[in-house]
Amino acid sequence: MTDLFTPLTIGAVTFRNRIAVSPMCQYSSTDGYANDWHLIHLASRAVGGAGLVFTEAAAIEPRGRISPQDLGIWLDEHIEPLAKIVRAIHNFGAIAGIQLAHAGRKASTAPPWEGGEVLNTSNGGWHPVLSSSAIPFSENHPIPEALNIEGIQQIINDFVQAAQRSQEAGFKVIEIHAAHGYLLHQFLSPLSNKRNDEYGGSFENRTRLLREVVQAVREILPSDYPLWVRISATDWVENGWDIEQSIALAEKLNSLGVDLIDTSSGGSVPNAKIPFGPGYQTEFATRIRHEANILTGAVGLITSPEQADQIIRTGQADIVLIGREMLRNPYWALSAAKKLRQEKFSPVQYERAWL
Repeated sequence: MTDLFTPLTIGAVTFRNRIAVSPMCQYSSTDGYANDWHLIHLASRAVGGAGLVFTEAAAIEPRGRISPQDLGIWLDEHIEPLAKIVRAIHNFGAIAGIQLAHAGRKASTAPPWEGGEVLNTSNGGWHPVLSSSAIPFSENHPIPEALNIEGIQQIINDFVQAAQRSQEAGFKVIEIHAAHGYLLHQFLSPLSNKRNDEYGGSFENRTRLLREVVQAVREILPSDYPLWVRISATDWVENGWDIEQSIALAEKLNSLGVDLIDTSSGGSVPNAKIPFGPGYQTEFATRIRHEANILTGAVGLITSPEQADQIIRTGQADIVLIGREMLRNPYWALSAAKKLRQEKFSPVQYERAWL
């Protein structure tokens, strides 16, 4: 029976277990460059036994950052600092993955520990922010500039160039971020997309940009290179994006060469009532896995080894992505192995601690 510590092979890549470190913003970059913080933060999770270690969202262009301190991959000069991190992750037995993102109308804000307020050009922010339509995220956010067709094509090209740089840096998995109310999600959701051209209105039109990004990125990757997409399975708001549309989207992405749907939720609007609880998003991963016939990742308040193992054993998802628990404990995977009585795989330097 498949369990949490069964290896998973996708294309040319084999993960030593079904535990992934979820992308988590660190707000610690200058001009998009990775630094020693990112090296220690990410490499320690590889030492800690995870099978896959994702970077935080890496912006495909400067205006796509959530904050001025976000990681970036819009310059060739960003490659080598990231490559150093990739080499460390691989040396310690995990697989290095990168999440490519554009924040859209949720860009240009301060880091959470500085209040997360919207920034303007006088205090480090930028203008305009971009979106599918000229609708602000909240009353405190500026009205974004709706992308024209030329701007949309540039976004697609930026994703492609970012994917090429990701390969050069040595990443073995690329995830396209189309969740949490960021730019690609802004096109998917009828709450934020009020366009009347070929990128708005119908489901086919609202999903067009993501499909075009996926197709363009897939074309420049080897056929056996794992390509993932993170989506919000629901906006948790009536008449918004929902699980039925997510299943239909997953079917289309599967046909375009996406290997796995990383299934999250929410983020499209600030007033959504989300029923937070242990594994509250896992059911969406399960439905997409079985109804769209594609691999899925479960994420969201997955905290205990037993909970994570049950998700895999019962076929609810193919991999679990652990976020905040990995911030609390970089060695969560090693702890899980001991608790679940798995064969030890800790570094020899740490073996005395797991006896």
